[in-house]
Amino acid sequence: MPARRVDPVARLIDLADALEAGFAAVVRTGGRLLRAGGAGLTGGLLWRGVAAATGIGLTATLVAGLSSGTPEEALPSLSSVVPAEPVAAPAIRDVRIQAVPAAFGEEGWIHVARPIAMFGLDAPEIGKRAGYEARRSQDGGRREDMLSFGEFGDGQPFLALKFQANREAAEQGAAVGLSQPFVITLVRESAARGLSVGRSDTTTLIETKFGTVETADIGLSDGSAGRACIGFRHLDGAAHLSFSGWLCGGETRPVDRTQLACLLDRVELLSAGDDPGLRAVFAKAEPQRRPGCSVPRTAAGGRKGADAEAKAPALKTGAGRQGAAR
Repeated sequence: MPARRVDPVARLIDLADALEAGFAAVVRTGGRLLRAGGAGLTGGLLWRGVAAATGIGLTATLVAGLSSGTPEEALPSLSSVVPAEPVAAPAIRDVRIQAVPAAFGEEGWIHVARPIAMFGLDAPEIGKRAGYEARRSQDGGRREDMLSFGEFGDGQPFLALKFQANREAAEQGAAVGLSQPFVITLVRESAARGLSVGRSDTTTLIETKFGTVETADIGLSDGSAGRACIGFRHLDGAAHLSFSGWLCGGETRPVDRTQLACLLDRVELLSAGDDPGLRAVFAKAEPQRRPGCSVPRTAAGGRKGADAEAKAPALKTGAGRQGAAR
């Protein structure tokens, strides 16, 4: 036989009726005692005792009524409350182990271990090429080639060049890089090579076979020595080829913008690979080369044609040749 459900509300009503009847009886009894005067109690003390007894009785009755039956029967309203779902806190990224994806140009490159040189420059007045590095974008749409001539810390002329070929230039239009100031570009690229820019002057424009190039006199330092250089940039988002870098003179051989323009005009395309757009850039630029920017050639005896102070090789006489034949 199922247990009968106890209604706590009805029981509380019955309890209230019983308390009311009991309280009325207590009051009547107390009144008779006061009138008789035989109890020996004052009226105030008697009323305090009645109030205390009533409070204790009410508390005990409530506790007994609420504790009867099962918790679900005694407190139906509490058992019907559905606990609220905990609100999930937003995920917090730990920057030590989860980096934010960098913008294209920072981490979106793949280093080419053994690059095939795409660009060449014959610059005997500066020195031999000291390094050639290359990297390409992950999607294959861009490639950067970094060339350097000489060493920054030896006090001799030094040239650093970075070329960027962009296959997607036609679709992008005037896009990436144009919003970045020229000086900021120099600061970032010098930092990538372990150098810092100490000062920079007003930008000056020069003309080359590739078009207009921005230049500025800057001070570069490797932490131990500083040098006066010319920073430059040809950055056209709509062009297939962009380049930047700096040219530093020697301790006794300063450089100027005329020499820089000639060096840039002598840049050659060694291999375009499968990039016909890059080949078209150089085909268009070559007719714009300055006529006076030929490479200083070396004579058969080892003397440069532009070096008037070099010693001429000794002429071999017939006797000398006969002696050598013997």
